[in-house]
Formats: sequence, C-alpha cells, structure tokens
Amino acid sequence: MHWLQHLPRHCLFLLACLAAWTLAISQDEPVANFFGKHNGTSGHTNNWAVLVCASRYWFNYRHMANALGMYRTVKRLGIPDSNIILMLADDVACNARNKFPGSVYAKSGRHLDLYGENIEVDYRGYEVTVENFIRLLTGRVDPSVPRSKRLLTDDRSNIFVYMTGHGGNEFLKFQDNEEISAFDIADAFEQMWQKKRYNEIFFMIDTCQANTMYSQFYSPNILATGSSEIGENSYSHENDNDVGVSVIDSYTHFVLEYMEGINKTSQVSMQDLFSSYDPVKIRSHPGVRSDLFQRPLEGALVTDFFGGVSQAEIFPVIEEDADTTLQYITRVSFPDQVVHSDPVSPQAYHDQGVDMTKSNAPALTPEKDNMMLDVRWKDIRKWTSITIVGFLVGWVSFVR
Repeated sequence: MHWLQHLPRHCLFLLACLAAWTLAISQDEPVANFFGKHNGTSGHTNNWAVLVCASRYWFNYRHMANALGMYRTVKRLGIPDSNIILMLADDVACNARNKFPGSVYAKSGRHLDLYGENIEVDYRGYEVTVENFIRLLTGRVDPSVPRSKRLLTDDRSNIFVYMTGHGGNEFLKFQDNEEISAFDIADAFEQMWQKKRYNEIFFMIDTCQANTMYSQFYSPNILATGSSEIGENSYSHENDNDVGVSVIDSYTHFVLEYMEGINKTSQVSMQDLFSSYDPVKIRSHPGVRSDLFQRPLEGALVTDFFGGVSQAEIFPVIEEDADTTLQYITRVSFPDQVVHSDPVSPQAYHDQGVDMTKSNAPALTPEKDNMMLDVRWKDIRKWTSITIVGFLVGWVSFVR
C-alpha cells in the first residue's frame, strides 16, 4: 500500500468525482420521473388562485359576484383556502341596500348563495390597491404581512389569476381611484418568472376591452384570455329586481356555467373551454393568447389551473409467476441449459416426445431485454461507486 502515498492528488480528485457521479446518476432518473414533465403534462405540484374584484360601490354588485363565483368554483375543484387569495374592493353582502343581508347571488332565482359561511376574504375594501396587488404577485411584501395574505408559490406552482372590474384599452380601474396597466401586470409576471415564483400562469379578465390587458405579456408559460376585444364593451348578463342591480357579467356567467360540468377528475382541456365561447350569447368577442404557453391547448387540462388535483404516474407491472421468472433468468444467464420447474425424469420427457437438446425457456422480448440491461447497468454503477468510495476511504486511513 506504499504506492498510495505517491498517487497524484488530481487522480484522487477525479476518482472522487467519478464516485459522486455514479451515485448521482443512479438517483436522478427517479427524481426526474417524480418532479419532471412527462407526455406534455404540466409538471406542477401545487395550485394557487388570485381572484380580484377591483370595483367598489353597490352598483358594481356584479363584479363581486364574478369574483365570488370563481372563488366557489376553484374551491369546489380542490384548491384550499390557504392557496386562494381573494381580493374584494367592497362588501356588498353587508351593504345597507342589500335586501338579503350576508348573501350574494349571481342569478335572479337566488338558489345559490355565493357568500355563504365559509368564505375567507384576504384583502377587502381599501386594502385592494394596485400596490398591494403588485406586491402580492412579486412577493415584495412587508414582513408584518401574515402568511394568509402572501402568495407563497414556487417554480412548481400553477397560478390562476382572475380580474374583474371597469377597464379600457390596456388598463383596469381599482377602487374607481387608480389604474393598473397592461405593462404593470406584464412586468410583475416577468419578476415572478425571474424569481421562480410560478410554473405556469392562466390569466383571465372580465372587463371592457379586456383582451388588451394581456397584449404586453412577454414572460414564458403564460396562457391568457379575456372577455372582449379592443373597442368592445363587456355586458352584464341579468338583473334581479329585488336586488335592484345586475348580478353577474355575461362572460363570467357562461364560463361558470361551463365549469359546473367539470369535476376534479375531468379530462376537459383548455381548448374545450375556449371552444365553448359563444360571442352571440356573451355579446362580445372573447380572446385567447397562447403564443407564450409551452404546451398545446388540447393537452392542458382545465384542472391544471382551476383544480388542486394531485398527480401520480402509474407504471405498468409485469406479472410473472415464479417458474416463468426462474426460466427467464436462467435463459439469460445460461442460454444452453433447460430449466424444469417440476422434478420430472428425462424418460418422462422422452415418452412425451420432448427434445431435450432444445431449450424450453420462454423467448426474450425487446421489453425484457431492455429491462435486464437497465438493471445490470444500475448494478454496475452501484458497485463501481461503492468500490471507488471504499478505495478512497482506505487510502485516507492509510496515509494517516
């Protein structure tokens, strides 16, 4: 072992690197299979929703109903309240003009109370500002802000951003006092991408000239849709004579109506959702922008953004009995030998006309060949790394 003392240090360094590589490469495939993207799937591990009603005052009742309708939908499809940021610029449920205190309805029949008892509003009233919205997206919030008011996303988060209110060409009004522009949102999304705060974003907006609000986006993995083209208004759907105002906007109404037919396990794609748009019923021309989105719309599920569905990958199981497995292993290792699962005498085989000079082992298939080669290669890497590590440990012990 005296020669170990004269072994160049750079050779030892290379051996250590080789050992680390063989150990790492044997583990990277399972990790990639669990966290990576496969077959065009999203690859996300968590879902978030940011729902914004930017209008206040009683006559904007419908905008709050829009946001609350989306809130109910994403909760029903599995996104928990801890992953939903709800911003309501006003509280019409407690408005003195509300004939049905503590309730918000989106249809004149009033069969479903959108407000209910389990609602969690994170930003309300004068907390709903452009500054707070931008800080929420970018994560640049004051340390005193509680976790319930933070967007705690990462690079594996799919985020659904919904906005509603009064707007125009590349702007949306907040509180009838300030505006957020298409450039502001585009830059906020770029900051999120640079800081690894999202995997994919689905942006939906219901306002006048809504399609102009995503015209300035330039960050990757963003899918966007809006309720109306430039120069076009978005209209309300229906009025409630008892409430006295319009109760929901047309575009959001038909989106929510479509979503009622979807559950957590639905395989409905985003293309199916967009194909359901009917400009005649909506009374405007909704738009879609998908050039920044990396996946085909046919392969992107609605539940990738509206739901909180856990993803699992199922691998096929090869079922073989013990005898078949024994014959297969022997066939690979000793191709010229015959394996018998039962202690039958050679004379019995001769009586049955079986040629003992030929192998009765099952034929190898390409799938089994690949499987065995993969197993052997992993074993080689494992034992190589163990040998190198043992060599290095022995050398360190010797020189000391």
